[in-house]
Amino acid sequence: MIHSIPHPTRVAIVGAGNVGSTFGFALVMSGLASEIALVDADPRRAEGEAMDLTHAVPFSKPVQVWSGSIADTAGAAITVVSAGTGQKPGESRLDLVRRNDQIFASIIPAIASANPDGIILVATNPVDVLTRRSIGYSGLPSGRVFGSGTILDTARFRALLAERLRVDPRSIHAFIAGEHGDTEVPVWSSAAVGGMPLEEFCRSQAIAFGAADETRIYTAVRDAAYEIIDRKGATYYAVAAGLMRIVEAILRDQKTVLSVSSLITDYYGIDDVCLSLPTIVGRGGVESVLRLGLSAGEASALRRSAAVLRDTLEELRADAA
Repeated sequence: MIHSIPHPTRVAIVGAGNVGSTFGFALVMSGLASEIALVDADPRRAEGEAMDLTHAVPFSKPVQVWSGSIADTAGAAITVVSAGTGQKPGESRLDLVRRNDQIFASIIPAIASANPDGIILVATNPVDVLTRRSIGYSGLPSGRVFGSGTILDTARFRALLAERLRVDPRSIHAFIAGEHGDTEVPVWSSAAVGGMPLEEFCRSQAIAFGAADETRIYTAVRDAAYEIIDRKGATYYAVAAGLMRIVEAILRDQKTVLSVSSLITDYYGIDDVCLSLPTIVGRGGVESVLRLGLSAGEASALRRSAAVLRDTLEELRADAA
């Protein structure tokens, strides 16, 4: 009986800065991939990160780590793109767009050419705009080009709710939708604890939870990156953990519902932008976007968020015209 030899599971990381290298470390320790290729505009930086990660392998599981070029994305199940310039103190994510769009105009077509059958996962900010641009630059099916979106905002949302309600954050189901940025939308109407609607849970536990709590938690979630950047210059641990969760859902075909940024069509009047909604993620990438029963206020806020992203996209298209 002849047994076929399975192809090694390769994950490529384009951009070996804080986010890319931290994600690389998490990936090494997870044992999910058997090959990790690091690519960076500074080849020496990528080489140094690959050497350092290789020295961690004896403490984890067997994995081959090396630095290379875009050609090394060939055969990768997933290429995580974290290349670009970072967010500076006092700067919004959308302020980054022109600089990083120029970088993506060069690297995304090259990745798609080298690896036309793989998934591209965008982590660079502003992630929603760059995800939409990447779909165009790559020419790949939109389900295989998507962004990390509000996966981190959603984690922060659940963590702060858990702290206020004194429960395990894993017992909370609540999502941040829309832009990964200043117009993101907390979906309070579907927030639940242990299967109980938030309002019902608070009533059953005699917890006073009102509009002031909602405002405080939402503001803390929305502004978390600014606060961290002000203190340490960048965020990378939690976003790397979020990327790991997405990659795990893909490689293990888990069909996990995650708040990632993907191309939206006919959703509360929203079309042709990428933004985050609860999404089933599996081996094929984006498999389905869930149609939430939003309140009128949430639907309106989501449309405003989409409008901000659309305006930015139109400015970029006008620049190119």
